[in-house]
Amino acid sequence: MSSNSRENILAAARSAAQARGYGGLNFRELAEDVGIRAASMYHHFPSKADLGAAVAKRYWEDSANRLDALLADSSDPIQSLRDYPDTFRKPLESGNRMCMCSFMAAEYDDLPEAVKKEVQTFADVNVAWLAKVLIAASVVSPEKSEPRARAIFAAVAGAQLMARSRSDIALYDSLIDSYRAAGLLPA
Repeated sequence: MSSNSRENILAAARSAAQARGYGGLNFRELAEDVGIRAASMYHHFPSKADLGAAVAKRYWEDSANRLDALLADSSDPIQSLRDYPDTFRKPLESGNRMCMCSFMAAEYDDLPEAVKKEVQTFADVNVAWLAKVLIAASVVSPEKSEPRARAIFAAVAGAQLMARSRSDIALYDSLIDSYRAAGLLPA
């Protein structure tokens, strides 16, 4: 088994989890998608829990890199805050998918501990990034940054959930615009 097979499995698992959550990770279906035998999946991931944890970890690492790039690409932290909702819009644009960790968070009670840890880390990474950028943009004081960051994260993830449930990306955009009008996000 090559590392390329592992990467292909992780990519297929990400897509499946964004559409169907942790419960949608099926070794047989993933093996078929990747073009390997189902038994070969166990070479890289001894269990569904191992696969779920690996794909969730990769997801939050990729998200952290995208957020860092978002901040690096603009010298204006306000613009980075304006662009933040686009990171949740992209999955909706790609087959009405959801943020994988948001989907898995809805299944939290049924997740193995290793997967729960990675799902929590995704939220922590987003809140920490938002708090840092809110301070850099002088939107809030440092002591108010984390509660505001949590509110933004929850609102944006909630907008994605509502839009997905209706297959309506315009609803997502409308909700984000309402957050801007209400002052939660910069206009």
